[in-house]
Amino acid sequence: MRKREWGDRLRQVEKLAHSYQQSPLSSQYQPRLARPSQPSPVWHLFHRQSPALVFAQTCKEDVHVFALEREGGGCMGQRIYLVTSYTELWHYYRTYRRSLMHCYEVIPEGAVCKLYFDLEFQRAWNPGLNGETMVARLIQYVCKKLHEAYGLKCSSSDVLNLDSSTEDKFSRHLIFQLPNATFRDNSHVGRFIHAILTPVKNSNHPEGSSTTCTSEGIDPLTAMEYIPNTDRGMLGSPQPKRQKHGEDDLSFLSVKNKEGQIQLFVDLGVYTKNRNFRLYKSSKLGKNAALVVAEDNQFIPKPDRHLTMEENIFQASLISNVSYTGQRILTWDASELGNPKGPRPEGSSRAHASPDCVGGYQYSPYREVDDFVLTLVCKDNIKGSIRQWNYFVSEQLLVYDILHYRWCYNVGRFHKSNNIMILVDLREEVWYQKCYDPECRRQNYRSSNYPLPEDICISHLLKEDEDQLYLVDDEGNIELSQRPCPEASPEGGKPESSGQVGDSAGWGDWAEDDPCYLEALEEVERSSEEVSDELLLMAADDWENSS
Repeated sequence: MRKREWGDRLRQVEKLAHSYQQSPLSSQYQPRLARPSQPSPVWHLFHRQSPALVFAQTCKEDVHVFALEREGGGCMGQRIYLVTSYTELWHYYRTYRRSLMHCYEVIPEGAVCKLYFDLEFQRAWNPGLNGETMVARLIQYVCKKLHEAYGLKCSSSDVLNLDSSTEDKFSRHLIFQLPNATFRDNSHVGRFIHAILTPVKNSNHPEGSSTTCTSEGIDPLTAMEYIPNTDRGMLGSPQPKRQKHGEDDLSFLSVKNKEGQIQLFVDLGVYTKNRNFRLYKSSKLGKNAALVVAEDNQFIPKPDRHLTMEENIFQASLISNVSYTGQRILTWDASELGNPKGPRPEGSSRAHASPDCVGGYQYSPYREVDDFVLTLVCKDNIKGSIRQWNYFVSEQLLVYDILHYRWCYNVGRFHKSNNIMILVDLREEVWYQKCYDPECRRQNYRSSNYPLPEDICISHLLKEDEDQLYLVDDEGNIELSQRPCPEASPEGGKPESSGQVGDSAGWGDWAEDDPCYLEALEEVERSSEEVSDELLLMAADDWENSS
């Protein structure tokens, strides 16, 4: 009896073994970090910001770019750039603090983003100032201006208040969680903040107080007079009446630097393109003051059964973590506000005013896509145009508002008065149409997907960066991938080095580069202005002649 049972078991084992031989387990199994619905992990690091941004744009997964300040090596403060998802970053970020304690979010150029502030002053040079009171008054003032300009109602309970203060310096980050509203990009955020802070800047610089428009900003109340009727409707509030000068006392925003000069409590230099903005729980290199939730914070994120409270706060702290669904786009355009002749006629376009403009706004970061969209709306003897575009980096989605071309695939004809939208999904490399018609919106209509031309698809134009060198091990350490070292070139070039983070040879060829050159290169990439080819060539010639 026992022999028979043993024989049955043996046959079952042989059957299972044969089954496994026919269908082996994958040798390239990649675990998911959270739920089965999460995408496969992506974790790539780059020497420079530009290839990191390019790689993030080619990924089908929902990934973003972060900057990591490195410890050790030849030069302090140099950064490497990480491309990964929010979920995977948090998985390592909360566990391996030694490798990931100096992290920054890269706010992509042109991407919609939240309203944010960087606040600081030195305590020694400002005795008697109460930072908590100043923060509370600033939040109250900004909420008031948001209501005047856009009709939005918010309070301190809609502001994530993060603190990294020390005995020497008071330092805060404020991230507004506006209800169903977001700014078009951080340049519009910067212009809005410049505008509402013009009174305090003028009080610090009396020579500019008599002008409405200065090099640093535009008085928001005067500026509203020059917003076109179409844009004023988009802002969602009627033109406010001019308030009496001095109604808002903003003297509390004036602080002193170590030279004794008056400056703003608000840092106005954090609204440049591709800005690196420090993450929640991170500290600056060489500092121990990490950003944590302030004691006077009143914002509580909505519970999410898929996220812990800590991860929920982390997600709320991300400036460009904004979804397309249901968002109202807020703008503040100096180019339109400064027109002394008053509002433009409704429906007018600045598409031909400058080769760098489309429908009154600058081209998007994807000019080839802009040109393709124009081919869709300029046909059948109808010359459509792009009124404005908005880029949602979380979905890699470009949304174009179209003027003068109203063909709707839902009704199979042109709408009589309601405009359409063209949406381009850069991740899936397709485009589709939606519209503003009330019936189509009630049906939540969107057309079928249509493929983008191959010659404008990012996956066709760009390949994954071949200089990928870094991986993260099971302990959370960032190290070089184990690639075969190339042989020395006939010209006597050295093979690439490999090693652990912290070794001067462990960062590719950075140790052999000129530190000043690398610092200047990173500054150019984060600059708010484009650098001409002629200037770059002159700089390269000067560098070669000096070496």
